[in-house]
Amino acid sequence: MTGWRRTHTPRHYRTFVALALSTAVVGTSLLLTACGALPGISDDSREPVTVMTFAPEETRATNMPGMPALAQAYAKYVNALGGIDGHELRVLTCNEHNTGVGAAECARRAVREGAVAVVGSYSQHGRAFMPPLEAAGIPHIGGFGISDEEFSSYLSYPVNGGVAALLAGNGRQLAGSCRKVSLVRPDNILGDALPALLNAGLSEGKRKPSSDIRAADDSSEYARQAEQALEAAGGERGCVTAVLGERTETFVDSFRRVRDSGGTGGSEVRISSVLSSVDQPLIDRTGGANGPFEGALMTGWYPVSEDQRWGLLREVIRENAFGDNRIDAADAGVQTTWIAYTVLRKVIESLDRAEITPGAVAHALDNGVTVDTGGLTPDLRWRYDDMLGVTGLPRVVNRSVTFQVVLKGRLVAQRSGFVDVSSTMQNASTV
Repeated sequence: MTGWRRTHTPRHYRTFVALALSTAVVGTSLLLTACGALPGISDDSREPVTVMTFAPEETRATNMPGMPALAQAYAKYVNALGGIDGHELRVLTCNEHNTGVGAAECARRAVREGAVAVVGSYSQHGRAFMPPLEAAGIPHIGGFGISDEEFSSYLSYPVNGGVAALLAGNGRQLAGSCRKVSLVRPDNILGDALPALLNAGLSEGKRKPSSDIRAADDSSEYARQAEQALEAAGGERGCVTAVLGERTETFVDSFRRVRDSGGTGGSEVRISSVLSSVDQPLIDRTGGANGPFEGALMTGWYPVSEDQRWGLLREVIRENAFGDNRIDAADAGVQTTWIAYTVLRKVIESLDRAEITPGAVAHALDNGVTVDTGGLTPDLRWRYDDMLGVTGLPRVVNRSVTFQVVLKGRLVAQRSGFVDVSSTMQNASTV
């Protein structure tokens, strides 16, 4: 009898064990369903999220290789942490070549490859890239702010006020320091809107309108435009503000040579620009404290690059893109891409669902998801009531800029905090 007890388990005991194990499995299943994966247990039900970042590279005009490069570094960063709310982030990159054809092809590729959003991208060709995105319902989050469609399309969610806010702010900034101002800007449709914005800011400071100097945005020299600008702004407290994108460097080189020749009477004229055309890497590249930008007045969207609020961006670049010389934390395009991905992360986390779709992303943005960017911008939100609503710029939600100046070769804050240029942009829209 003793041996039998050691080698056999009674039938009623086996039934009890089976029921207990079954109950435990069901209970664990219910717990996982209700609360998500338990600590230490992966949740494989979260689908990967695919997005695209596009920008021009290796072209004769403006190039922004740091934007797609940062997008890839950001994906490495969040995926090493388990993804965004459990979703692996997959980043597609595309060179739009500074052409409408290239921009449209990037957008069509985003559609083909199932992107739920285009994030932190640069293109002047909004008319080319927005229609394919709109047809597929794919939101465009945080473009650089260079095309009209970024501020008018119902599927665009800008993170800054674009070049419009910069020019309005630059007029306000220059009004406090300059008696006469010359504006050197591209001779194209985008450039045609800039004088009214700058002049609205100058007018608020009781200054006369600027002299409008048009220039090709792909020229190899600008001596004639520099002479015109210096002649118009010459004399005490004269300023020349140049907004030519990547060709601003070329213009400033011509400006320095013409000014230093002494033939225009503009030896005391001060240079100025905006942070979509000039940034810290350009200032470093052209001589720093001994270069042409020393003392220049600058208007930007965000805090200066050495501000501690950019600390996480610098850390992510250091840990995930060390040695990639395409990425500079002081580049305005890189900064914009960083903020755009901050928005994407907040949206995905707010959805808290297994599958993320373009429609779900757009719905969350339209219905009041609020993004705290850590002080790099005011809090961002894209409800109807949050938008500026002026002609040509209806979807602007961030109307703040920063005033900066180049001292000892470094961009530093000319005044602390953000400057709200809502009224200036509204006044410019009525001109």
